[in-house]
Amino acid sequence: MDNTEARELLSSHLAQYRKRSFAELVEIHRIPVGTIEAVAPSGARYAIEVEAFWDDAPGGNLRVRGSIDDGRWRAFAPLSDDFIIAPDGSFVGEPAQG
Repeated sequence: MDNTEARELLSSHLAQYRKRSFAELVEIHRIPVGTIEAVAPSGARYAIEVEAFWDDAPGGNLRVRGSIDDGRWRAFAPLSDDFIIAPDGSFVGEPAQG
């Protein structure tokens, strides 16, 4: 698995979730998205899974985590990335935009 390619693909996929509202992301918590197959520019196939869960307490900040693997040995230790969104829509631990 090309780690650089996989990280770029995962980052691009998570960017779509970062555009969603807090309320939309809470729905992911209630109804898991599951796994999708993505094809990288190289033609390599990857499995991407996204999940959302309360970071500390229900109704508080929500952590959205994505993981990616190639279905081989990397499936046992997938690459992952995440972000935390507060109920007000701001991203926790990141500089304010604007």
